Amino acid sequence: MMRKSLLLLVLIQILFSCSNDSECTKTINIPQVYFINNQSYTYNITQEVPCDFEEATTAVEISPPVFDNLSHEVRVFNFTPDTGSNTSRLEFEIALTNTGATRVTGVAVVTLDSDGTEIQLNFSDQNGGLCRALEANGSCVLSFDQETSLDLGLVNEVSFVRVDYFLISE
Repeated sequence: MMRKSLLLLVLIQILFSCSNDSECTKTINIPQVYFINNQSYTYNITQEVPCDFEEATTAVEISPPVFDNLSHEVRVFNFTPDTGSNTSRLEFEIALTNTGATRVTGVAVVTLDSDGTEIQLNFSDQNGGLCRALEANGSCVLSFDQETSLDLGLVNEVSFVRVDYFLISE
């Protein structure tokens, strides 16, 4: 009798110590992609799901995730339509500051008005990737200085509109 009670007690303990499948969870990576000027960027998120949840294998297209904790200061912005040597020149320095408490990685996109037409340009890569990451409460300077041949067309005026920072990861 003692032996049966002990066996029953062990079986009950095993039954209650095993987790129920409905309580089982796992963390998965959900691949996402967005496009700016026909260039793709990934922004993957992690999520806790039930163990029997089927993981996504193809990326879902999303709207570009804008980083809201960004402030900026335009330190320099000069456009010279004709430098005198058959070129125009665009030069700017924009300080980007992460006002948030966490480090982020992303892409700085500057919107300019060129003779009445808004254009969005990714200047992060021009900067040697310096603004690809913004430390918590940190900053970096987005710099650009380039001359363009007037043979490509004459632009009379270029002005700064805004800068956005699109997240790659947080």
